[in-house]
Amino acid sequence: MVQAWRFNPTDDDQRNPHQFSPNVPVSLEELAKIGVFYHTIDVTKEDYIEKVDAFAAERKYKNRDVINIRKDTLPNYEEKLKTFFEEHLHEDEEIRFILAGAGYFDVRDKNDEWIRIATVPSDLIVLPAGIYHRFTLDNTNYIQAMRLFKEDPKWTPINRSLPTTDSNHYRVEYATWLAAQA
Repeated sequence: MVQAWRFNPTDDDQRNPHQFSPNVPVSLEELAKIGVFYHTIDVTKEDYIEKVDAFAAERKYKNRDVINIRKDTLPNYEEKLKTFFEEHLHEDEEIRFILAGAGYFDVRDKNDEWIRIATVPSDLIVLPAGIYHRFTLDNTNYIQAMRLFKEDPKWTPINRSLPTTDSNHYRVEYATWLAAQA
């Protein structure tokens, strides 16, 4: 079961939990209010691929791939980790089904504060197009995730630091939707 909490912005390694003391948990309902959805599909069950197929068909995801993020499998590992952790958005939903390992997705809430979402095997997370987010591994330094796509597989980040990002159509659409959530 996914866990989420308010991100404590310390100078600790990005792969540490960054929890306040005491921890400030965030519920699945709170995540849904910012458009982040969570599902679980047990990867230890023989039929898990059939369940992924059903989920993909329901949401009209046509393509998928599997990414292994660890030093010995990902070219330019250190540079890629820095890229993943830079605050950005995508013009498509970001869908990740965790097969092995663990990592953190940080997402911005309605007040532009970070929420950290810890993902482990069997977690399936959907981030809406236009949401500011970032990703990092946890201290195990490994994750294997299935990426699902509505069209051809692509991963094009639009960094928040760019002057045009806040006016991006998908960002404006998401921000408008978010503002309407009471």
